[in-house]
Amino acid sequence: MNNTDYTILDKAQLSENVYRMQVHAPFVAKRRQPGQFVLISVDGEFGERIPLTIADVDVERGAITLIFQKVGYTTGQLAALSVGDRLAAVLGPLGKPTHIEKVGTVVCVGGGIGVAPMHPIAKAFKELGNKVICIIGARSKELIILEKELRSFADELIICTDDGSAGLKALVTQPLKELCEREDKPDLAVAIGPPIMMKFCVETVRPTGVPIQVSLNTIMLDGTGMCGGCRVQVGGETKFVCVDGPEFDGLKVDFDGMMKRLQTYRAQERRMVECHNEHGCNMLKQAAAVEAMQK
Repeated sequence: MNNTDYTILDKAQLSENVYRMQVHAPFVAKRRQPGQFVLISVDGEFGERIPLTIADVDVERGAITLIFQKVGYTTGQLAALSVGDRLAAVLGPLGKPTHIEKVGTVVCVGGGIGVAPMHPIAKAFKELGNKVICIIGARSKELIILEKELRSFADELIICTDDGSAGLKALVTQPLKELCEREDKPDLAVAIGPPIMMKFCVETVRPTGVPIQVSLNTIMLDGTGMCGGCRVQVGGETKFVCVDGPEFDGLKVDFDGMMKRLQTYRAQERRMVECHNEHGCNMLKQAAAVEAMQK
């Protein structure tokens, strides 16, 4: 295999619609730092490129680990691939690495699939000598991911589920609030997950004075800041998640504006999924036929 092989080396299903893949990408594996991501393409001819955080690396094997949730057309394509199949492209590592330093106590909060990008960040803080408390949340016990991996290094792991089937029957903001209101409150909070979860984590810590950083996953096309699709307002200034982030001071992020922008292509995404499910994606077949005739 060469540096642009992008072969899927391993694949596992972690929970309902959540998959872990190890992909051969030695250039990315060698240079990746915690917090960075890649843009991947399943179908280089017609497919979109989607951002995925690098959950882990194996430099010896020249591999990166990607964890993703099957929610739309492209992630559905990705989930359908098997070991030995190849991705069309892997671009990265992109984004600014997480600023890791020894601050004391760090509480890392991950919601749903957000536990995947939280994992390498929490591990890096621990390796630098910090006390690390991890809070992870899911709808139910079956949807919890990376529990074993987090327990291997976290000083404390708090699990929250909506139905109480594992850990606390609570939202992740409940233990976060309790920790931040202690006399020996954390020196830093990190929150990664659905935008609404990160917004409420920020509002939970705001009165306590604990700084909080969040990792944003916005609409992204080129990963260079040129398309402007990933722009967000941070502290009243326009920032581009792909080059200025993906991590920002959570206390300054305009979450409402970001969530509104995330709805931009929902209708098109639904039509694409319906087209594929009902007609075998005839639009793409027609496009391929037209291109073949033009050659």
